[in-house]
Amino acid sequence: MKTNYLLTIASALIIAGCGSKSNTKKMNFQQTPTVSVIQLPVKDILGQVSHPVSIEGIVNSEVRPKIQGFITGVFVDEGAYVRKGQLLFQLETNSLSEDARAAKANVDAAQVGVDQLKPLVEQNIISTVQLETAKAKLAQAKAAYLAVSANIGYARIVSPIDGYVGTIAYRQGSLVSPTNPLPITTISNTNEVYAYFSMNEGEYVDFLQQTPGNNLAEKIVHFPKVKLKMANGQMYKYEGTIHTVTAQIDPTTGSVSFRATFPNPEHLISNGSSGTIIIPKLYKNVTVVPAVSTYEQQGKTYVYELLKDSTVSPVIIDVQEQIDNIIVAGEGIKSGIEIVAKDAGKLRDKMKVKAVPTSFDSIAKVIVPVF
Repeated sequence: MKTNYLLTIASALIIAGCGSKSNTKKMNFQQTPTVSVIQLPVKDILGQVSHPVSIEGIVNSEVRPKIQGFITGVFVDEGAYVRKGQLLFQLETNSLSEDARAAKANVDAAQVGVDQLKPLVEQNIISTVQLETAKAKLAQAKAAYLAVSANIGYARIVSPIDGYVGTIAYRQGSLVSPTNPLPITTISNTNEVYAYFSMNEGEYVDFLQQTPGNNLAEKIVHFPKVKLKMANGQMYKYEGTIHTVTAQIDPTTGSVSFRATFPNPEHLISNGSSGTIIIPKLYKNVTVVPAVSTYEQQGKTYVYELLKDSTVSPVIIDVQEQIDNIIVAGEGIKSGIEIVAKDAGKLRDKMKVKAVPTSFDSIAKVIVPVF
């Protein structure tokens, strides 16, 4: 019995020992995970910056009456294409016609007076002063008549340009005048459109420094082509050109205003549209990090650096921009260091790892330039 008892105890100790070794091996395996590591390179990366834009036709002509009157005819509809000189609106002319008849009567009366005085002056019955006075009254009457006639012409409101009719603010029966706060409508030429946007002072200086040229005029010529993201989120298929820049900092906003021009042959963009302008930005000699190699904690972005003792340590990244799956890193991280390529969020500070070198390109796919 004693021998069996001792054998039982020995067996239990052996099994326990084996189990302990197995647990130790398992624990060591769990504490030393195998991770892929990459070396961070320096590259030239083409990124982009975006700014909200307001869009206008290259010509926007307000249609306003030159005289006061009631609208008696509306001959166009909103959105219609019109030609320069085409009749848009007609104002009531009854009172103007009466004024014209009265003015014409004054012209006739003044003409009669001049005709009566001419022979009297020729016969030296009266002085030439009286005749000149009568002629002056005739000229005055003619001027009044021409003014009334012009007003009758102004009752016909025609399009000042070729373009598209905007919102019609006043309809038939409305009383309009030159002092109305709103124009009757606006005619827009949208064969091309202007996209207005602003940059803050820092962005403006960076933009100029990246553009070739010895002065602003030369830099404007070399400004890169820009793209437009429309209000529906789709990219407009035509590229635009930046033509003007104010070159002055607005003291109220601290920004500089730009204007880009886009062709609009299909009239897909309307006057008053909104969107986002996309401008290429070249990052030269910057450290780049695959986005998959990072993790976030408390609003900051980190990677795990591989140290010489095969442990990892978190490093904060200053994210300047993310381009597809690549992060352009600012200060705080150096090129040439080795970082954990994937699953960094599963590690802990000072954790020992088994590092397996991996190529950068296998983690960060090749970027297709936007421009």
